[in-house]
Amino acid sequence: MSERLASVLDAARAWAADDPDPRTRAELEALVQRSEGGDDPAATELADAMSGMLEFGTAGLRGRLGGGPNRMNRAVVIRAAAGLTAYLRTVAAQPFVVVGFDARTNSDVFAADTCAVVTGMGGRAVVLPRPLPTPVLAYAIRYLGADAGVMVTASHNPPEDNGYKVYVGDGSQIVPPVDGRIAAEIAAVASVASVARADDGWETLDDEVLEAYLDDVRGVVAADSPREVTVVHTALHGVGSETVRRAFTAAGYAEPIPVPSQAEPDPMFPTVSFPNPEEPGAMDAALELAEQTGPDVVIANDPDADRCAVAVPGPGGWRMLRGDEVGALLGAHVLSRGEAGGVVADSPDCVFANSIVSSRLLATMCRAAGVRHEETLTGFKWIGRVPGLRYGYEEALGYCVDPASVRDKDGVSAALLVAELVASLRARGRSLTDRLDDLAREHGVYATDAFSVRVDDLSLIGRIMDRLRAQPLTSVAGVDVARADDLARGDGGLPPTEGLRYYLTDDSRVIVRPSGTEPKLKVYLEVVEPVTGADLKGARSRAAARLAAVRADLESATRA
Repeated sequence: MSERLASVLDAARAWAADDPDPRTRAELEALVQRSEGGDDPAATELADAMSGMLEFGTAGLRGRLGGGPNRMNRAVVIRAAAGLTAYLRTVAAQPFVVVGFDARTNSDVFAADTCAVVTGMGGRAVVLPRPLPTPVLAYAIRYLGADAGVMVTASHNPPEDNGYKVYVGDGSQIVPPVDGRIAAEIAAVASVASVARADDGWETLDDEVLEAYLDDVRGVVAADSPREVTVVHTALHGVGSETVRRAFTAAGYAEPIPVPSQAEPDPMFPTVSFPNPEEPGAMDAALELAEQTGPDVVIANDPDADRCAVAVPGPGGWRMLRGDEVGALLGAHVLSRGEAGGVVADSPDCVFANSIVSSRLLATMCRAAGVRHEETLTGFKWIGRVPGLRYGYEEALGYCVDPASVRDKDGVSAALLVAELVASLRARGRSLTDRLDDLAREHGVYATDAFSVRVDDLSLIGRIMDRLRAQPLTSVAGVDVARADDLARGDGGLPPTEGLRYYLTDDSRVIVRPSGTEPKLKVYLEVVEPVTGADLKGARSRAAARLAAVRADLESATRA
């Protein structure tokens, strides 16, 4: 037996002895026994499970369920809750934490463990009454005046994953240096046995928070806007169905037509291989129902309902809109309301924002309207913190349309705003596709694309980034690079973050960055093509050709 394996076995035995969950404890013990017997796959799995504590960062925790410090389990969650509470006690004598959870495996268990730790360490904990969307938890923090919030969810990750998202008292996700301070407190937890945990003493809320959220969320649509619209909706086996249905009826719309096979929460996500509306096949059931029922629009939420996807009918059948297209449509809709909708030119209290990997079309529209715009780092932990935010979005299907209520992406309020826009256009005999054509004619064709390089070995991502830095791109698709930003150095004026950004001489843009939540490298592409005269079709064709050429070059440059 190698020294390395012996060390892993010793660490696994010690972890298992401190694990309060008999299932994950037995899992580790079985791996130890098999590894001792010469089972190489078991030894590999055990080494990975023991390869270090699941990293706590600005996305909180997210990882595969199972035993060991590099997995999502009760022992890891109890340590995380203890670290969070210890940090909160440096800013509040009796920290008040509200906890939410979705319907994933063990989400309710991890929520209860969090409440037990907060209470046991002298804080006050309250938990939402049942599995509910992430935006309801984000809303609850400000509504209740909590010092922090925890949402147990892995969003749109595979069924074997779970996660732990942390918010602070203003209802926004944590950012540096708070994440580092919490991580330091987690690292200081010696063992689960050393963590004070209460058997009871926390409060399970009733529906007051949900009712207040629904009352506020219906205000995202104008009282006098048209309500005639038919919507097919899928929750992708997540927790969005009930809240979306109630939000629509509260706002005066007909209930969406649900996709029956995906309407109820199911942690196994049986009808999809990957519960993300962006992934191939995830929307098949919803689009099939749309073909049968002929709605005006299809709307999908991811499993924790903080994202919103949209599909529209067309001559070739239904097609999914890109996140950037929905972001531009909703942004234009909010801008069109003017002062009646809180849009005031050049006001510090009316700022539109999107992440650096999202399309630059929103910024162009804001310049034309005289409205302030900011570009942020990727993620709503940054977008939600923009002072004076009126509307924000990121290309990964995240939209903040009511920051006064929820300073995070909210797939429920976004769905309502999509319904209002579709109904308003429908009343004039027009569609979302027509509105996209309007925006292209006015501002040019902003064509975007993205792809991911998935890896099993995380070190490959670092190697690709190192290679791009050692051998900088000087041209892409035959077009010279006009400017290259190393985002890790803070180039471009934003806080340092791992990534590279290239602007080409024809105004195309490329961004390469590691994913913050999954083992993959992400590449974002955008080309801008002016519309000459009435030749919108030609402009789109030219943009598509340019975009394909840029993608081909970047696929080669980022090959693992």
